[in-house]
Amino acid sequence: MRAILTADKLLPSLTAVALLAVMVNFIELLCTAGFPAVYTAILVQQDFGPIAYYAYLGLYILGYMTDDALMVATAVIALSNRKLTERTGRWLKLISGIVMLGLGGMMILRPEWLI
Repeated sequence: MRAILTADKLLPSLTAVALLAVMVNFIELLCTAGFPAVYTAILVQQDFGPIAYYAYLGLYILGYMTDDALMVATAVIALSNRKLTERTGRWLKLISGIVMLGLGGMMILRPEWLI
């Protein structure tokens, strides 16, 4: 990660960030495999037709990937404009924590929004 932060050229930095994002997503997918299983089980119980089923499945995938894409975009912008400082890193952690709390709160308080 330090080599990415000190890289002089943008293309190698972007490539390294994208590779890091793919690796993190792979590990994250293994850790959270239960959520997709529960979501698809709920979809099956709703007895949707094939088009609606795959549309809701696509919506889940879109939502799952959007937060990661936003974080990667933020990292790319931060790395391309200036060095990532400790303060910026703290802001990124705060924003990602707020997103996770929001999603967790929605799952606890309003799970029907997920259907």
